[in-house]
Amino acid sequence: MYVWSKLTASRSADTWEERFAGNPGGTLVTTSFPGRKMVRLEFYCEKAEPAKAAQKQFGGDVRHLKTQNWAAHSSQTPPPVKVRDKFVICTAKTQADLKLARAKFPNREIIAVPADMAFGTGHHATTATVLRLLVDAAEERQTAGQKWSMADLGCGSGILAIAADKLGATRVWGCDYDPAAVKISQENAARNNTPKVRFTKVDVLKWEPKQTWDIVAANIFFDILESAFPQMVRSVAPGGILMLSGILKSQAKACLAAGKRAGFVVEKVVTKGKWVTALGTVKIR
Repeated sequence: MYVWSKLTASRSADTWEERFAGNPGGTLVTTSFPGRKMVRLEFYCEKAEPAKAAQKQFGGDVRHLKTQNWAAHSSQTPPPVKVRDKFVICTAKTQADLKLARAKFPNREIIAVPADMAFGTGHHATTATVLRLLVDAAEERQTAGQKWSMADLGCGSGILAIAADKLGATRVWGCDYDPAAVKISQENAARNNTPKVRFTKVDVLKWEPKQTWDIVAANIFFDILESAFPQMVRSVAPGGILMLSGILKSQAKACLAAGKRAGFVVEKVVTKGKWVTALGTVKIR
């Protein structure tokens, strides 16, 4: 047994839970300390690789634990996630795994996203909610006979961009500040037969959009959303929509207020557990 550990500010504990959600490599345990503003993150893994991957990505320490009963820390492969009547999101990695998934769910499109460190498999509430909103928005455009494009800001695993391509988007682009996420997204696009989706390394806080998209989705941390609202608003095409997620209920009021100041008009808010997802339009300036 191996464990990766790191101290972090208590206010960011929920965002760390999101990063590790659905990861079959191990189990994240968060320990708080009365009277202190720090928490300890511990990621327990049966094998060394997931723990070392966490260390490479986030710093911290890795140590080898003596063999004992770690049943409480064991983790199973997360179950498939159904999205409306359209998709099944699973962690299939090989073509054989994909074949089995297609046989099990013959009436749904399969999106395979192996669980890689911190890049998202669609099992977290924020990703699952945006996927459902994306399916609904695509159906509206398909019914109206409209062509549409999509941008995935903070693509992580590329799951939202891949879904958009399968839903009929004519132009899809995703970006992430982390080159490892871009690489993972490109691999997932190839795995899911969506080679036309482009992924590039971009820091949205320094981003100057040169194009616009009909649907822009940003499932990233609330403080980045707040700072990047001006860029995100400019990236939405006339008549387009902006989907935001990664927002805790306690953060939603301030975050959406910042969006309003930038020109974001909230039309729908979905709360799932402690997470908030918002969809809206952009004021024409």
